[in-house]
Parts: sequence; structure tokens; C-alpha cells
Amino acid sequence: MGSCEKDQLLMVKKINGPIIVGAGPSGIAVAACLKQNGVPSLVLERSDCIASLWQYKTYDILKLHLPKQFCELPLFGYPKNFPKYPTKEQFVSYLVAYAKHFDIKPKFNQTVVSAEFELEKDIWRVVTQDCVYESRWLVVATGENAEAVVPEIQGIEKFEGVVRHTSEYKSGSEFKDKRVLVVGCGNSGMEVSLDLCNHHASPFMVVRNSVHVLPREMFGFTTFGIAMALLKWLPIRVVDKLILLMANITLGSTDKLGLRRPKTGPLELKNATGKTPVLDTGALSLIKSGKIKVVEQGVREITRNGVKFMDGQEIAFHSIVLATGYKSNVPFWLKGSDFFTDDGMPKTPFPNGWKGEKGLYTVGFTRRGLLGTTCDALKIAKDVTDQWRPITCNSKHNCS
Repeated sequence: MGSCEKDQLLMVKKINGPIIVGAGPSGIAVAACLKQNGVPSLVLERSDCIASLWQYKTYDILKLHLPKQFCELPLFGYPKNFPKYPTKEQFVSYLVAYAKHFDIKPKFNQTVVSAEFELEKDIWRVVTQDCVYESRWLVVATGENAEAVVPEIQGIEKFEGVVRHTSEYKSGSEFKDKRVLVVGCGNSGMEVSLDLCNHHASPFMVVRNSVHVLPREMFGFTTFGIAMALLKWLPIRVVDKLILLMANITLGSTDKLGLRRPKTGPLELKNATGKTPVLDTGALSLIKSGKIKVVEQGVREITRNGVKFMDGQEIAFHSIVLATGYKSNVPFWLKGSDFFTDDGMPKTPFPNGWKGEKGLYTVGFTRRGLLGTTCDALKIAKDVTDQWRPITCNSKHNCS
């Protein structure tokens, strides 16, 4: 039986409001803003809980990288007793409380197979494994980090040790006294290496590209807060130079540790490519002491019990952790739209990438964290509400 025939056998439900795909922070933020404006919505989630990435695919020591005031969702703040940098468990509890506060009840275990605009009906048709949902509006809220990026490395299938992506890594406790290769030097790679050290493992961190490492705080203030304050008065390149000057005073030269800085400044690079600077939470001191070893050569091949590097060196390892990041999954299920790139990111950059055509919206793709999510969620809710009011007005025959 073909896919079209299967779709015709599924129950069709017409939704009185937007369909939101994804019940992470972005999805529930849009639903909350709509609810505040009196607009109903349906949130579809492939997993069985809110914020499944945070609940199932993050390591135990994870904390928010930025202070909590920069990581609030709209209309509802954190409990006052939360620390400056909430833990993973605290952040999840905040999201659950957020959904409860706005009475957001996602429909769980609904994997969206396809979503496509039907021109004849002027509606979005969203197909899951057991139902077809139809609405005038579709909000793509699956975000930048929907799927793990697992690189193809020659010989990895031969390796007899444990291979984990960071989405499967929980704690360094299972790697005690093991030599572990960590592929990737972003925030995840740094924090996993730190965690491995704290559990008496020996991490070797592969630095494949240049990277900006910044202190999380400088002179008693958060680095992000300093940058945001300076950007109100100074051009981004000037702010970058000041931030790097202060970082060098605080951390010293990271180039000497094998962590080469990009030529482009950290804020400008983040805006242009989405590459986030690493905020140091303790890994740098362990690199300086030699407890975390930096490997500047790329991986050529995985062997049965180790790794061959580009310079010909071969080192034995018990385990490999792939801190190779995540990607959008939008191209796999959103059909017939040219709003997204092949990588699943909006073609239109922030701050205008939240709205497409024919009732299509996106949230969680700004590369600006929860601040970007909040900004876009409020815009989407206002735009949909402005369309919603004439519809409800006409249906009640009481327009003034």
C-alpha cells in the first residue's frame, strides 16, 4: 500500500488553531503566548514528555551556560530560590511548571511523518503515524538540535570499545580508569572531558577546528552580560576585541594549549555561523595541568583498540565519546517548502526568520538560545492572534 493510500485511512482532525510541532522550550513558549491571547493550539511531540532532549539526551552535570535571567521563557520566570546557573533537573522542572501554569497539554508519541501545505484547501496537512491533523497555521518548533550528528569515521565499526555520542553519555562514572577519546572541543566536549577527569578517567580531546574559549564570568560579572551591555553602545567588532582582551587577561593564551582562536571574534562568529564560544567551567585548568590532553591532529582511522591520527601517531583507547553536536531534522518531514535550507535552518536570518508564507512559522532556530526563542514566540503569537480575531469575529457575526 502506498503512502498516499495509508494517509487516506488515517483519522483526520481539524485543529481550531495552530499546530505546533515539538514540545521543547520553543514549542511550549509559543503555545503559552497563544494561550495568553485566547488562541488555542495543538502541540505534537514525538517523545513521551516535555523537553525530551533535556530529559533523555543530556549528561548529568549539565547546567545552563548563561545566567537564568537570559534563559527565561516569556510570561513566566524562574523560582527565586534557583541558583544563577540552574542545573539540568532544575531547568526541566521549570519547563514542566511552565506548561502546567499555562495548561499546555501536548499530544505525546506523535511522530510527524510529513507536513505539507494544501493549496486547494488553504490548510496545512500534518501526518503522524496514526492521524492527520489540519490547520491554517503550522509552527515548526523542533529546533536546531533535533538529531545527533554522528560523523562517518573510517574503521569505527571495528572498534571493540564503547562508542557514545554525547546524547547517550550520562556520567563519567562508567569510564573510571579508562582512556577516552573525546571527539570535539565545543561546550559539550569540554564539559564531558571535565566530567571524565572528575571520575578518574583519562580524556584525550580532539580539537578539529579553531575555537573561542571564554571565561563564564570576568571580574565578578557574567561574560554574556558584559557583552550584552557593551553591544548597546559599541559595534560588535569593538566588543569582540574588548571581550578577547579581558579573556586573555583572565585565562591567558589558549593558543599555547592547542586551542587556536578563530580570526573572527566570538560574537561576530556566533552571528555569522551559529558557532557558540566555549564558556569555561573548569576544563581549561585541567588542560593546563595535563589531566585533559589536547590532540591537535584529526582522526584518520579507528582501529580495533585505538585510533590512528593524521600525523601517523596511534594511541590505544578504551572508549570514544563523540561530542559532535546536533542538527535540525526539518528537511526529513517538512515538504514542499523552500523556507528552509538543506541543513534545516531558515534561509532568512534573525530577527526575520520566524515567519514564512501561507501560515508557516518557526521558533527555536535563531542560534541565540532562549532569548531568541522568547523573541520569536511573542512575534508568532501576535501575528496569529491578529489573524485569529477577524475569523472568530466573523464566525460569531458580531463585528463592530
